[in-house]
Amino acid sequence: MDLSGTWRAAAADDQLRRSAVGMHFDDSEWAEIEVPGHWQTNPAFAASDGPLLYRTNFTVLQPTAGQRSWVVLDGVFYQADVWLDGAYIGDPEGYFFPHSFDVSSLIRLGDDHVLAVEVACSPQHSHRGRRNITGVLQQWDAADPNWNPGGLWQPVRIETTGPVRLDRLRVLCRDVNEARAHLRLHGRLDSDAPRTVRIRTTVDGVVVAEIEQSLASGTNDVDWNLDVDNPRLWWPLSLGAQELTDVQVDVVVEGLVSHSRRVRTGMREIAMQDWIWSINGERLYLKGANLAPTRLDLAGADPQAFRRDVELARDAGLDLLRVHGHIAPAALYDAADELGMLVWQDFPLQWSYARDVRRRAVAQAEQAVFQLGHHPSIITWCAHNEPGSTTISPDQTRSSWKTAARYLLDQQVPSWNKNILDRWVKRAFEKADDTRPTIAHSGVMPHAPEFGGSDSHLYFGWRHGGERDLSAFAAAFPRMVRFVSEFGSQAVPPHHEFIDASRWPDLDWDMLEQTHGLQRSLMENHVRVDAYATFDLWAEATQRYQATLLRHHIETLRRLKYRPNGGFCFFMLNDSSPMISCSVLDHQRAPKLAFQAVVEACRPVIVVADRLPPSVTPGECLAVDVHVVNDLRQPLTDAVLRAHLRWATGEHEWSFVGTAVDDDCTRIATLQFVVPDSAGELWLDLTLDAGAVAAATNRDQTLIVPA
Repeated sequence: MDLSGTWRAAAADDQLRRSAVGMHFDDSEWAEIEVPGHWQTNPAFAASDGPLLYRTNFTVLQPTAGQRSWVVLDGVFYQADVWLDGAYIGDPEGYFFPHSFDVSSLIRLGDDHVLAVEVACSPQHSHRGRRNITGVLQQWDAADPNWNPGGLWQPVRIETTGPVRLDRLRVLCRDVNEARAHLRLHGRLDSDAPRTVRIRTTVDGVVVAEIEQSLASGTNDVDWNLDVDNPRLWWPLSLGAQELTDVQVDVVVEGLVSHSRRVRTGMREIAMQDWIWSINGERLYLKGANLAPTRLDLAGADPQAFRRDVELARDAGLDLLRVHGHIAPAALYDAADELGMLVWQDFPLQWSYARDVRRRAVAQAEQAVFQLGHHPSIITWCAHNEPGSTTISPDQTRSSWKTAARYLLDQQVPSWNKNILDRWVKRAFEKADDTRPTIAHSGVMPHAPEFGGSDSHLYFGWRHGGERDLSAFAAAFPRMVRFVSEFGSQAVPPHHEFIDASRWPDLDWDMLEQTHGLQRSLMENHVRVDAYATFDLWAEATQRYQATLLRHHIETLRRLKYRPNGGFCFFMLNDSSPMISCSVLDHQRAPKLAFQAVVEACRPVIVVADRLPPSVTPGECLAVDVHVVNDLRQPLTDAVLRAHLRWATGEHEWSFVGTAVDDDCTRIATLQFVVPDSAGELWLDLTLDAGAVAAATNRDQTLIVPA
């Protein structure tokens, strides 16, 4: 029975906790509120940080002999206390998985009932000492800091089962080949009494296993394995078809099905070595983006909105989405499975946490695997994003030696978050799921005792250095570019109604910084306000700068394909709300100029030359290497490269024929020339022609200035 719909709610206090949870309280004066939903989307609670007490009345038939009744909260932000007919039944915590409570004895007392739920989602005011495991959905620098996601954001149900309920089901594919797939299953069963049951497993409608299992009263954890012959393999979109398989588990008690669960999974095998992933034994270079929440109010996003984000990533030429700092609704992962989009799944730990969070984080990591482990698109877990305690505020950059020193010290010195919490959470993931790699933390430099480090967050051209500095950094510190999971710069979005452009240049800068994410001092370092006469010119310049940075960063990393770079995730694909951010798609999914730059840089075959200097002088000798990056599974034989150098008073052309190795980066030519004695722009156009297999173009430019 679905209890979604209109409930009543009021700000919770001690008096209401004593008097308003029973059946006979009159809540007619309370505000109406929709469930599922977030309370701040209701005008009566738009400025509230809770807690709120929710109430609803319902009528349900009493369970018959052998049946059990359950209250199921499919999603609550973030903590709750739950009463049925005034009787306290539980205190769930955790937003991304369901919570269930056996209420059989209470439901048998009558047909009419009252469910009361007090929901709390305490504000997280700092980057340090956080306590809610809500990740970027609270107090994140790329979302409205005033947003509180509190509420019953997923349906609330009354569920009826037999004497044994299959409370959780985990289905994992350990290894696979064309002849056989090996599945590991784990069920958490709740039995009303000691008994023996049959657990029947069906794959695509065919019964493949039946086992007898003795259960104790209460919670029982059961593991079993099965082999599936001649499996239909699941592949990412660039490697093959997305064959999906339905696995159903029935718990049979005395010949009758007491409870069932079904999941849709895919037969595939994941491996990772030195930050290079392979799927079903096929190595794959990962081109990806960080995915922000589709909307801040996740309850307000329909399944098509999540699918649209996956489709936009696919259209950009990406293989991977990093679900950044949150766990999304099931619709996102269903779409990724169906479309062949790989997923790097962050656990919702963002920045620094208080010490009392460890036990809860470990328990919720196990729940994450129960909730998502069957999805073939998920290829890795990440326990914690940026666990450091040193926060660089928007008015700071790492170029400041004091800020840089604090940041580097924080990276090297042991901390409770980095060395204790992250290890515990990583072990919890590995215990629950040994079929995927787990990353302890993201954005952590090599440090004792983890001299290998993790993936890197490199904001050259934004937080530190210049946008041309990545190549030299990669040459000096190759270990730091094995996988770069964050880079980018901010740009003004196409839909910027929240900005009063008529006030240019005296915009409400404080509002843009405090509410809409603008990092003004960083923006001033790269796109100065005083250089542009109008708001529109400045906004376009921020987009052009972002497009240039992303294009050249991606091209630089792709030229390092497998030597040592295994891939990247730029920051970020989308906005969750109206923001000035690093996204390439705004909150209405209108593209910034950088989106097309990403499309061009992420094509399966690209031709890339060494970048020309910002300026050159007549008579200067240059040697420019040209590489072809080929992500196809076939070589480009007898590919023709044409290079065209143009300046105001002349031009020069080269032509080369060569082979670009499959799934690799190949240096195909070196262009040597002397800068002509002609002031003005110097253009280099590249064209690669591999017949019907592939074609690619690229362009670079510089400025010839007198010596």
